[in-house]
Amino acid sequence: MDFAGINYVAVAVAAIASFLFGGVWYGVFSNPWMAAIGKTEQEIKNAGQSLPVLLVMTFVALLVMAFVLAGLIGHLGHGQVTTWNGALSGAFAWFGFVATTLVVNHGYQGAKGALTLIDGAHWLGVLLIQGIIIGYLGV
Repeated sequence: MDFAGINYVAVAVAAIASFLFGGVWYGVFSNPWMAAIGKTEQEIKNAGQSLPVLLVMTFVALLVMAFVLAGLIGHLGHGQVTTWNGALSGAFAWFGFVATTLVVNHGYQGAKGALTLIDGAHWLGVLLIQGIIIGYLGV
């Protein structure tokens, strides 16, 4: 197997960009998202979760996700770490792992379909952004 390697700068940039995307995404879709989970903004604030801790946890998770995606893309081999292959890898990872997980988890939780669509589209955006950046910046 021909492993092209991992560009750690690309991983960091991909994590930062996808973190910012999430902020914009859930800023735009905050009201439909809260309606889909059946909670008010005050109920979310009173849930006892520390926002700074949640944000750090989110960024670390996105950093891990970008690192793993970079490893998957790197396994395509030398000369194959491209913007297109990065986007395609992100889309495949979303379809095979994220979308399937969301559908199952939300189904068992009795979540509204709108929640699955909002969260699923967010994670698709995250993986496309990460894949494109990793592919563009190369190894």
